[in-house]
Amino acid sequence: MSSLTIHSFREMMNSLLSSSNFDRVLSKMTVLSATPGKVVCEMKIEEEHTNRGGTLHGGLTATLVDVVSTAALLYTERGMPGVSVDMNITYMSAAKIGEEILITAQILKQGRRLAFASVDVTNKATGKFVAQGRHTKYLGH
Repeated sequence: MSSLTIHSFREMMNSLLSSSNFDRVLSKMTVLSATPGKVVCEMKIEEEHTNRGGTLHGGLTATLVDVVSTAALLYTERGMPGVSVDMNITYMSAAKIGEEILITAQILKQGRRLAFASVDVTNKATGKFVAQGRHTKYLGH
């Protein structure tokens, strides 16, 4: 099990989400649960999260995949992620202003040098897929 407690994990995530750098775009995301290798978050889509069409911006979706999968990796036994090696996002449907989404990240495999994660972004009310991502991270020492 991770040496990171759920309390310290939530504190770390709150610090990240309240930062003044780029991660501030996620300030309205909330961690719902965290277990070793799996993190579930939610976020209500607001105007600041959208593109010109009034739907969840694809770049923000990619950021959600990156940050939440990295958080899931942090909450594992070896929890020392490094840089991203590869990330792929498949966009399946739009999320509109006012809708809530769930972001569920799960570590699929963790080797000596690489970790592989899957992230589902779904509409909280309907369960419909908004996007699905895969993320490969280099494991630091």
